[in-house]
Amino acid sequence: MAEQLIFDLPHRTARGKENYFVSPANAMAVVQVEDWRNWPSGKMILVGPEASGKTHLATVWADQTGGHMIDARDVIDADIPDLVAHPALIVENADRIAGDRAAEEALFHLHNLALAEARPLLLSARSAPMQWGLILPDLLSRMSATATATLGAPDDALLAALLVKQFADRQLTVPPRLIPYLAGRMERSFAAVKTVVNALDAAALSTGRKIGERLAAEVLENAFPQT
Repeated sequence: MAEQLIFDLPHRTARGKENYFVSPANAMAVVQVEDWRNWPSGKMILVGPEASGKTHLATVWADQTGGHMIDARDVIDADIPDLVAHPALIVENADRIAGDRAAEEALFHLHNLALAEARPLLLSARSAPMQWGLILPDLLSRMSATATATLGAPDDALLAALLVKQFADRQLTVPPRLIPYLAGRMERSFAAVKTVVNALDAAALSTGRKIGERLAAEVLENAFPQT
């Protein structure tokens, strides 16, 4: 069958509390984030690899606290007192500003003002602060002294739930048996879930075939040759 043109259409990502699946892999981090009133010094760093659900969990927390979300790379151009006027703050991708002195100084200022005004501060990053490569000693000291909540590698239940959610976000209907089929054969990581679902969606669109085990086998072979 001739391949069809693929249009990169936007898809809706469900990020409500009811869409966040809790398993042993992330349960402790969820408990820590939800216990924000008891955070040491009123701050927490949520640590996890790409696509591990940091933004989703942070969004749920923002809904609960009235918090405002901002990417760490945007803090440098923001009105920091205006940010701190919000009931709570979420700074995403805090590790990505490492090495940019001006950005680090902006985050340091935001951190200090948030604590001074007793505004709960949740930051997210892919690793612990000592691994970020911060060049501002004072910021490194503050971040290293911040408690962390870590999202662990996906277990069977979470891997299956992530696959179901990714297909649902793209409004793709797949046979129920496909979920355990994929979970038992794919690389066990958060990023792999996104890779597989994206590849299946693209393959189905380009070939006109239905998403099932045969197409999945081809996609898995291409995505993970040793699987």
